[in-house]
Amino acid sequence: MTDLTILYYTANTLHEPFATKVRDILWQAKGDYPLISISQKPMDYGQNIVVDFPRAYLSIYKQILVGAKAATTDFVAFAEDDCLYTKDHFNSFRPKDDEFAYDMSKWSVYSWSNPPVYSIKDRISNCTAIAPRKLLIEALEERFAKYPDESKIPLHYFSEFGKYENSLGVTPRKAVRFLSKTPCVIFSHPEAIGYDYLGNRKRLGGFLAYDIPVWGKAEDVIKNIYQ
Repeated sequence: MTDLTILYYTANTLHEPFATKVRDILWQAKGDYPLISISQKPMDYGQNIVVDFPRAYLSIYKQILVGAKAATTDFVAFAEDDCLYTKDHFNSFRPKDDEFAYDMSKWSVYSWSNPPVYSIKDRISNCTAIAPRKLLIEALEERFAKYPDESKIPLHYFSEFGKYENSLGVTPRKAVRFLSKTPCVIFSHPEAIGYDYLGNRKRLGGFLAYDIPVWGKAEDVIKNIYQ
């Protein structure tokens, strides 16, 4: 299928070789799908678009919007610079034209956990989102038009689609969940924007594992990819 473009967005602030290893894994997982990288520094990675945005929470959504407008496929998949993806994630599901889809087959691993362990939280996350491209553009443009003064944006509600639209005062969106057969892995670490808010006070999910399919032991993922 060539109905989907992968939108890889980054602030180019992650340490090496972690950042490169994550990109290499994504490149293998994407198969024949086109990839657009929206970055704050030039990159030789797919179709690269350099943006002049600061490292900030809202910049994530601005970069996604830039990428969505540059894509031409019916669907786009979000790809974050600190997440590991599988081919199955990109191939297993497509939402309806009025839906945002979130893959719930995802594990988190915290860089500070000792011993390293995977955990699951029953929450949707942008890092595993697949969306109709036109719907995504419509939703993001509506959000930014609603708040021309960005200092007045309630950041807590400016999050996943299908979650807090009523609190933002914008059109409610539908969110659906799916499960790919092979899991994605989300790293939580001090270089992540989310770390600026919770730090290592972020709690593990309610279900834990030391070893999962595809990726193996959490301690090996930390040692071989993150460190």
